Amino acid sequence: MHDVQAILNLLYIYAERIDSGDLDGAAALFTHARVKMQGASGNGTVDAAGVREVWEHFIALYPDGTPRTKHVITNPIVDIDDAGIRAACRSYYTVVQQTDDYPLQVVCAGRYHDEFEKVDGAWRYCYRDYSLLDLVGDFRAHAKSGDVYGE
Repeated sequence: MHDVQAILNLLYIYAERIDSGDLDGAAALFTHARVKMQGASGNGTVDAAGVREVWEHFIALYPDGTPRTKHVITNPIVDIDDAGIRAACRSYYTVVQQTDDYPLQVVCAGRYHDEFEKVDGAWRYCYRDYSLLDLVGDFRAHAKSGDVYGE
């Protein structure tokens, strides 16, 4: 698999896991990463366990075990360093949601700024800026508290 496709697959696997309600699997993608989040203490980043804790507190899951969302990731721009072992990617995301009591609509949109490293031939996240939330719609059905948490 080409390096760019392997990096893009990480973006899409993240969306797939979040939308399926697999919060543990989504957090595991950040095992070797620091994640910048709104409201994070210290240097403004958390580890994978910290990301998982934020999701547990904020993301509403429904009886089917999912948040009833689809994260659509678009416009990825991937830059791989000359050594082929570090990469950066900027992309957009749009989150749509529908529940039994909530019509299909966009709940938020923003950007991911990600950094990756290639270790033993495999790409993995080493950093994500999760604080770039640009547009917020009706968030009540997505977040347990109705608050925006830096999607």
